[in-house]
Amino acid sequence: MGKLVYAANTSLDGYLEDASGAFDFSVPTAEVHQFWNDHERGIGTSLYGRRMYETMRVWEDDDWLVDQPEVVREYAGIWRDADKVVYSTTLDAAPTSRTRLERTFDPDAVRRLKEGSERDLSVGGAILGAEAFRHGLVDEVVLMLCPVAVGGGKPALPLGVRLGLELREQRGFGDGTVLVRYAVRGGA
Repeated sequence: MGKLVYAANTSLDGYLEDASGAFDFSVPTAEVHQFWNDHERGIGTSLYGRRMYETMRVWEDDDWLVDQPEVVREYAGIWRDADKVVYSTTLDAAPTSRTRLERTFDPDAVRRLKEGSERDLSVGGAILGAEAFRHGLVDEVVLMLCPVAVGGGKPALPLGVRLGLELREQRGFGDGTVLVRYAVRGGA
């Protein structure tokens, strides 16, 4: 059975994006990018909301990768090799490889997906992530705390949801970024 992992880059004060919608503060160094590559290798299926999918689908295109460092090019292959489920009522299609489109988020279908998976699953995006938390589906939280406070924006963790967490890992990186990994106590 796979675990459902919510993973995100966040400001130290807990935001995925600042008040203007920018997330440039979380562009990873090569060291942090390598962590994400290693982490994502263990993911068999990624669940995305529309906005997160539209952000991530850049990894399908090789044109911009030509001049990128090896660690960045490596991530593109990892992303392409994973199955993807996109939840959207507005997209007509999800044209990237190994991707299927779902119109509604069905918690029972996600539970069945977890039960039938030999690898872990990830959930990306604040809105979809909040739904997964509200339905008790998230087993693990992985946050990369960037050394910046942005003062407001889109919260990394859902408002109005109380979570009991157990620290499983913490690690610092050379740029001041800190990884924290928690198991959700009483989770799925």
